[in-house]
Amino acid sequence: MVLEIKKNGNKIFAPLLGKELICTPEEEVRQEYIVHLVEKYGFSLDQMAQEVKVNNSKRGQGKARADIVIWKSQEDRNTDNSPVIVIECKAEQITIHEEDYYQGYNYASWAGADFFVTTNLKDTKFFRVVKGKMPKKLEEVVEIPNAKELFDKKKIEELLTKTKAFTRDEFSKLLFKCHNIIRNNDKLSPEAAFDEISKILFMKIRYEREQAKTKALFSRKEFEDLKSAYEKITGKDSLPFYQHFFEKTKEVFRTDEIFDPNDSIKIRETSFLQIVKELEKYNLSDTSDDIKGIAFEEFLGRTFRGELGQFFTPRTIVDYMVDVIDPEEGDVICDPCCGSGGFLIKAFEYVRDKIERDVQKQKEKIKELYFGQDYEKLSEKKQEALAKQVDELFVKLNFELDIHNPKGRLKTLSYDCIFGTDANPRMARTAKMNMIMHGDGHGGVHHHDGLLNVNGIFDGRFDVILTNPPFGSRVNKTLKVTPSDVPNEEKIKFYEQRYGTDYRQTVVKQIQDWATHDNGHGKSRGKALLDIFDVGAWSGLTEVLFMERCLNLLKPGGRMGIVLPEGVLNNSALQKIREYIEGKAKLINITSIPQDVFIASGATVKPSLLFLKKFSEEDQATYLKITEDTTKEIRDKHQPKLDELKATFKKAEKKLKEGKASKELRELKKKYAEDVKQVEDLITAEIKPLIKERFDYPIPVIEVEKAGISSTGAPCENELEDVAIEFREYRKKANLWAEPKKETQYPVDEEGNISRLQLIDGTAVSEPEIFYGAYAD
Repeated sequence: MVLEIKKNGNKIFAPLLGKELICTPEEEVRQEYIVHLVEKYGFSLDQMAQEVKVNNSKRGQGKARADIVIWKSQEDRNTDNSPVIVIECKAEQITIHEEDYYQGYNYASWAGADFFVTTNLKDTKFFRVVKGKMPKKLEEVVEIPNAKELFDKKKIEELLTKTKAFTRDEFSKLLFKCHNIIRNNDKLSPEAAFDEISKILFMKIRYEREQAKTKALFSRKEFEDLKSAYEKITGKDSLPFYQHFFEKTKEVFRTDEIFDPNDSIKIRETSFLQIVKELEKYNLSDTSDDIKGIAFEEFLGRTFRGELGQFFTPRTIVDYMVDVIDPEEGDVICDPCCGSGGFLIKAFEYVRDKIERDVQKQKEKIKELYFGQDYEKLSEKKQEALAKQVDELFVKLNFELDIHNPKGRLKTLSYDCIFGTDANPRMARTAKMNMIMHGDGHGGVHHHDGLLNVNGIFDGRFDVILTNPPFGSRVNKTLKVTPSDVPNEEKIKFYEQRYGTDYRQTVVKQIQDWATHDNGHGKSRGKALLDIFDVGAWSGLTEVLFMERCLNLLKPGGRMGIVLPEGVLNNSALQKIREYIEGKAKLINITSIPQDVFIASGATVKPSLLFLKKFSEEDQATYLKITEDTTKEIRDKHQPKLDELKATFKKAEKKLKEGKASKELRELKKKYAEDVKQVEDLITAEIKPLIKERFDYPIPVIEVEKAGISSTGAPCENELEDVAIEFREYRKKANLWAEPKKETQYPVDEEGNISRLQLIDGTAVSEPEIFYGAYAD
């Protein structure tokens, strides 16, 4: 059968093995990659084949076929000699994880190939096949040989031994190059230069998303063609086209409030065009999130290492804290002072990975169901029919992982589960860009004071808080909540639709009341920010206020990881703060880390990582009962002494009043007050330790000497990785928090339709739902 492949209007006809083309996403990737192999590497279609069976397994493998196989020549192919290259193709929305491809790698090993390739078109990786043993890790190489090099043993050996120069390193260097163009041409500071690059990146992302079907790049030529058309219509005296292009981008991202309405491009058009030219080789909608994200983070870290270093939590700390908290699919996650977005990105990736692995597990179940022990007994025609059915089910499952599918699990994670604020406008914008580069989730991030509710960030809404609040600064007593902190009517209506009609009466009304608060003298409008927090009566330290803020944001039973200066845990002046926190949450882990970790970011205090679980309703009831009973017990114990002091005082007071000894009366009252206070202090001192004794639970306290980063910022040993593994085992045995068994099933009906059914502890919590439908069509 002749297979037709189209590319840029040209047709390539290939007598490839197999059957009629099934237009699944995987098949489309396969056909496009075959064209790429022909055009870039010069392979003949006669030396390639699709869906080649490479082993003799009889059970559980289904087709067990390699997607694309390449031989040295047509003769080698026809005589069943070992091929040189085996290629595994996945749909574009599937994120490639090396460990997910061992089965494909096994195909390459069984076939006797030298190279194994994985591709989803966005992200292509090349691996060398280790002969004679199973590898512990896939060994990535730079490139595969072209058609001529297949016969060059020396070149093959060179390619097999050449380590991979990661594309993300190239992208990172390119970002620095663009940064230097602005600094050299336009003399802007590092931070201002970064702002301009961010604008161009947003412009590029916006355009390439809009051109997704044609896959047009935001290239210099594309820009100049658009500019020419624009100037023909508007004339050269109109707004410069690159400024007009930015205005369009601001409008697209208007609801995200990324840019100030009056913002503009602040560099010369020549600089702008140079940067567009440098970036044009990358399609930022298609480039792997792993490549974009890591490169962008490296660029961020080096750009802001000085002035804004406090906005960056070291990656080793972020990884450890997310591992300890272990967010699950469906958890609503927030960082109220998100900086560059490190915690939100890691949490997004962490949960996304769980979703992707679950979908892969569902595919394995489908394979087991359809490719059971009777599969090999079927006729070839029935085998092909079953294989097609499985392919179609896989296509539908893949829509769970499409970020643009409004019903998909990945879309739900991105749109409904990730939230953050930062009071610094540059950092809020940076966090959004950083999250887009890592795969999205940026829509819930806002430029706003993290101590105040905004949009989807309000009390009692979150399952998980992960944060590194600013240290050492204080909130001034004169700082008030103002009408500018109240969302406008357009936003209120939008969020009412999203969160329910109670949104206006609870979240919005609270801020409105604070903003119009009167101090009682009719002069001061707006409630002091300190006064909206209980702990504000004892301290104005930002880290203290954020501890209460985070607890307020959590649902009952929600869990939190927070970076704090160690003084919060042991400074006697903050004892009341600690008691307040202990009355609202259980401490589940305290990890002391070396000061070196944050020195490179400009911090001068020794940090600790504090993990809490907010009281569940049951915990709260237990704690209150213990507190009430203990307080009554201790008060009853000391009440006779208080009664005796009172009786003595009343008797002496009566005599002094009769004798009109006013000076002695004042001294008596003072002495009585001191004696009562002494007893009250004793009561308080006895109550607190007794409550702790009766509301007792173990608190793991961990101290590590090496946390992955030295004082110079260089990598070093990381003890946190082992600690995270040990803690996970401990907390599961100790049942530190409720872990209902969440499960997603995909029942298939007789017509081959697949639906999603969600269960918790074996009980369905939703009706079966079709998650592809019109969108998939």
